[in-house]
Amino acid sequence: MPDAARPADLVITGCTALVHDDHDGVGFTEDAAIVVRDGLIETVTAAGAVADLPAAERIDARGQVAMPGLINCHTHAPMVVFRGSAEDLPAEEWFNDRIWPAETNLTDRDVRLGALLACAEMIRGGVTTFADHYFAMDEVAGAVELSGLRANLGWAYFSSQGPAGRERSLDFALRRRGAAGGRITTSLAPHATYTVTDADLRATADLARDHALPVHIHAAENREQTDNSLARHGRTPVETLHRAGLLDVGVLIAHGTGILERDLPVLSRGTGRIGVATAPRGYLRFAWDPTPVRLLDSIGIPVGLATDGAASNNSLDVWESMALTALVQKSAERDPRWLTARQALGHATTQSARALGMAGQVGRLAPGHRADVILVDVTGPHVQPVHDTAAALVHSVRAGDVRTTVVDGRVLMRDRALLTLDLPGTVAELRTRLPALRNRGHGRRVQRYDG
Repeated sequence: MPDAARPADLVITGCTALVHDDHDGVGFTEDAAIVVRDGLIETVTAAGAVADLPAAERIDARGQVAMPGLINCHTHAPMVVFRGSAEDLPAEEWFNDRIWPAETNLTDRDVRLGALLACAEMIRGGVTTFADHYFAMDEVAGAVELSGLRANLGWAYFSSQGPAGRERSLDFALRRRGAAGGRITTSLAPHATYTVTDADLRATADLARDHALPVHIHAAENREQTDNSLARHGRTPVETLHRAGLLDVGVLIAHGTGILERDLPVLSRGTGRIGVATAPRGYLRFAWDPTPVRLLDSIGIPVGLATDGAASNNSLDVWESMALTALVQKSAERDPRWLTARQALGHATTQSARALGMAGQVGRLAPGHRADVILVDVTGPHVQPVHDTAAALVHSVRAGDVRTTVVDGRVLMRDRALLTLDLPGTVAELRTRLPALRNRGHGRRVQRYDG
């Protein structure tokens, strides 16, 4: 029960609260209240029970659903600066001819502006935590600190950079973990199994073990990569991760659409925390297969929702990722009963938290969890009437229906007004940089993609 001896920091009343049972099943409690103290959820109770509870701030959430904040399990936040700049291309042309040449133009200020814009977009879309994998990550960390969001950050590196790339990733991870009052956690971030050598992957696993750091990496991004790996090395990308020891130290695998049934025993033998992030819109765009969620579910591997970067996804909208995951999985499995709306909400909440190694901290509205809460307006004509709240959230609600976003008990957006970021100023400054960012006449690229 709420502690009546001192005022709460925040009380949200009158909402329909998304809650989980002991088996991670999703349910809803009507006319609920959420009490927040010291950045944590103290209780989720009946609204009437807190009618007289003193609070520094109160929010009347009638007509709204309170949910755990959404988690974007894999993105490249600064890549919003390339949104819409490389359309209708296969992956190799997208990388080699457009994105990797353009990325050589980025300055630290560009990365900061992109990260600020991305944070604004995610706050407005109800994302409270994101996992980022990019360059110049001190700039991203600065944007996270200013925005109030929670993030796991990793400085990406390729073997073509030599030992300096790996050392920079480690230095960043050690310097920045625990920053922003604990809202920033860090990972080592080798780019991918096809751009980082076996020796560097083994070295990464050793560093992760020595420093208690997780690893965030692209692997088995598509079936072609898996086929190429089998042809060149006689093993799949997942088997490469296993040989390097990365499945024993805690790893977040981005995409995994090329994971095969032969990979399941390998994944099952991993002794570290293993998660997979799925970003279905980009797979549709590149004509890839979907992440094999049902296969991964069969061995208990959590699959979190993601958007990837806005250069390939065009948005950082996790609501869209949730709806597409449900629909694409039904189509891929030829089973309309698979991946129900409640299952999709599970992937958006507790499974995403598990994939990032944050179970018990985020992903639930429950006592002792961080007070990362969003309020979603379900009164709009595109949502009404609500016969099934889970179905409404997955298939009818849009990012623009998020009214309020709270992280660690701090309101970052209230009634659609951003409270921590200067969005017009960020966009105006970024516009002045667009001609330089679009230049590809220098003939350079950060790496070459050949899968």
